[in-house]
Amino acid sequence: MRPMNTLDISRTRNIGIIAHIDAGKTTTTERILFYCGRIHRVGEVHDGNAQMDWMAQERERGITIVAAATTASWNDHRINIIDTPGHVDFTAEVERSLRVLDGGVVVFDAVNGVEPQSETVWRQADRYSVPRIAFINKMDRRGADFDATIGSIRDRLGANPVPIQVPIGFEADFEGVVDLVTMQAIRWPADGLVAPERGPIPADLEASALDERERMIEALAEFDDDIATKYLDGEDLSTAELIDALRRMTVAAQGVPVLMGSALRNKGIEPLLNAITDYLPSPLDVPPVTGINPKTGAEEQRRPAEDDPFTAIAFKIVADPHAGKLAYFRVYSGSIEPGATVLNTAAGKRERLSRVLRMHADKREEVTESIRHGDILAAVGVRATNTGDTLTDPKYPLQLESITFPEPVVTIAIEPKSRGDQDKIIDALRRLGEEDPTFRISGNEETGQTLIAGMGELHLEVIVDRLLREYRVGANVGRPQVSYRERPRTEATGRGRFVRQTGGRGQYGDVTVELEPLPLGTGVQIERRIVGGAIPVQFIPAAERGAARRLTSGPQGMEVTDVRITLVDGSYHDVDSSELAFEIAGAMAVEDALNRARTDVMEPVMGVQVVVPEDYVGDTLAGLAAKRGTIHGADMRGGSHIIAAEVPLATMFGYANELRSATQGRGTFSMEFSHYAVTQRAGAADGLLTPVS
Repeated sequence: MRPMNTLDISRTRNIGIIAHIDAGKTTTTERILFYCGRIHRVGEVHDGNAQMDWMAQERERGITIVAAATTASWNDHRINIIDTPGHVDFTAEVERSLRVLDGGVVVFDAVNGVEPQSETVWRQADRYSVPRIAFINKMDRRGADFDATIGSIRDRLGANPVPIQVPIGFEADFEGVVDLVTMQAIRWPADGLVAPERGPIPADLEASALDERERMIEALAEFDDDIATKYLDGEDLSTAELIDALRRMTVAAQGVPVLMGSALRNKGIEPLLNAITDYLPSPLDVPPVTGINPKTGAEEQRRPAEDDPFTAIAFKIVADPHAGKLAYFRVYSGSIEPGATVLNTAAGKRERLSRVLRMHADKREEVTESIRHGDILAAVGVRATNTGDTLTDPKYPLQLESITFPEPVVTIAIEPKSRGDQDKIIDALRRLGEEDPTFRISGNEETGQTLIAGMGELHLEVIVDRLLREYRVGANVGRPQVSYRERPRTEATGRGRFVRQTGGRGQYGDVTVELEPLPLGTGVQIERRIVGGAIPVQFIPAAERGAARRLTSGPQGMEVTDVRITLVDGSYHDVDSSELAFEIAGAMAVEDALNRARTDVMEPVMGVQVVVPEDYVGDTLAGLAAKRGTIHGADMRGGSHIIAAEVPLATMFGYANELRSATQGRGTFSMEFSHYAVTQRAGAADGLLTPVS
C-alpha cells in the first residue's frame, strides 16, 4: 500500500460517524480503525478504553463528549474520520463537524430505529447537503427489526433508503448478510476479529434476495437513465455498473444505501468500509465553496483544485495542555507548506502555521508534506483563530460562511473558593469558551457572580469537572438554572439623549429607535434607517453597539430576543458629539423603547421522548402533565411505548431519577431544545441565580 501522503485526492474520504446516543457510533469507529490496521487492540466503550473516547469524562460516563478525529487507510484510500457525540447537550460538536465533512455514516439502532437525536443529526446533515450511507447496528439484539428501521428512516426522516443487503438470521441468530450488489452471502464467525466467509446465497433466501435486488435496481432506475434503459430492456447489470450508479445516487443525495451489522460482535464492518470508499464522495466530488472577498465585497468561488488559492476553515479549537492552542481546519482549495503564513479573514490578522499535526484522538503525528485541498489537520500556535474563521492565502482573501450554533439554555453560578483561584478560574473559563462555542461566560452586575451557560445539565457538569480536574481550580458551583429570555409585546419608539457638560468639552448623543417584536425563534436584528444626516455616519456603528449591549438585559433582567431594532433619527453637536456619547444614547433609546413595549418572559421548551414498558404508561403521562408538558403522541416499538411530548425545561431537572423510580429503572428518556415560549408560570424568573456552594 502506498504511503498516505502520496494518495491522489480522489482516494480521500472525509466522513463523520453520526447517530443518537448509544446507537454504537464509537464502537463502530473502533472496529473501522482495527480492520484498517490503525489500531491493534479494540477498545470497548463499556470498559472505558475506547481509543476515540480519550477524555476522562468520556470514559467514566461511557459516552462521547467531543468530536475526535483520526485517519485510516482501506483499499488504497485515505479515510479521515470524525467520531461525533450523540447526546443532545453536545450537538454543537456534530454541527461543526458536518460543516467540513464530505460524507457521513449514520448509525441506527436496529431495535429503536430513528430516535430523537437521529432526527437532529439528519437535519444537520441536510442543512450542509452531506451525502450519507446508513448502517443499521445491533442486528443481533432481541427486538431488532431491519424492515421497521427502514420504514422509520423513510417516514420520520423523509429520506430514500435503498437497502443493499438483506440479513441472514435475526436477533441472536444473526450471522451475516446477502450482498445485493455482488449477490454473495457474507458470514461472520461467532466470535473473533477475523475475515468474513463469502459464498453462495442460502437456498431459502435466494428468492427473497432476488426480490430485494429487483427493488434496489428499481430505486436506481428512478435516478439513473442508463440503469433504467437496461432494466426495462431486461439486460443484466454488472457489479461495476451497480456500484457506479449507487455512488452517483449517493453523491447527488438522491438516496441512502443501507447496510447492517453488529459492531460489538465484529459483524458488518468490512462491507461498511467498502461502501465508504465506493459510494461516499471524495473532495473532488464536492461543489466549489463560495465566500465573500473582504476587499471588494464580491462573491467568489474556490474549487477543490491545486491551482486555486489556499482556502480553509477552522472548525474546532482545543486547548491542549502539551501543544497549546490547537485549531482543527479543513482545506477546501489549493495547497501550502507547513510553517507558511495565512490570513485569518475574520480577525483580519496573519497566522503562522508553525506546526501542523494529523490527529488520532488525543495523539498526534507531525505533518511534513504539503497541506492539500481535502486535508483535515490541526495547527499549533494560532493565536487569533476561533471556530468558524477562514484561513486563506494573504494575496487572495476570502471569507467563507461561518458556523452557527444554538444558544445555551441552562445557567449556573460559579465562584472561586479562594482569592488565589480568582485569576485561575477566569483564565480556565476563557480557554474552555474558546473550545466550546455553545459555552457562554457572563457576569451578574447585581450579585457580582460569574455565570456560565451551556446546552444542558450534563454539558455544564462536564465543564465544571474539567475546571476542577484539568485546570485544578477550586470553585463553588450553584445549582443549574434555566436561561430565560424576554420578548417585547408590542411595537414601540424610544429616544435616548445623553448630554453632559463638565466645563470643557462635553458629551452629546441623541438617538431615536423603533422596536418591533419578531416571530418566535427569529433572534435579534439591528438595522438603520437614518435620513438627512441626522446622525453622522461615523457615529452610527457606536449607536448600534449601544443598542445591542442594552438587549443583553431587558426590563426584567434577562436577555431580549425576537426583536428588530431600527435606528431612525437623532441629532448631534459639532463639537461635543463622540462615539461614547452615541453608544450610551443608543442603549438609552432601546431601554426607553423596551419600557414602553413591556416584555414577556420566555422559557425554553424541550422536545422529550420517553420510552417505558406498557405497565408504566399511565404514570408517565401523568408525570409529564404535572410538569406542564404537552403530549404529542405515543407509539409502540419493540414492546415498549414511546411517548413524544414538549415540556418546559424548568420542570425537567431531576427527571432521570423520577422516571427511574416510577418505572423501577426500566424507563429511559431523551430531550433536546425545541423553542422558546411565553411562560405561563408566575414568578418563573425569580431567584434564578441563587448560588449553592
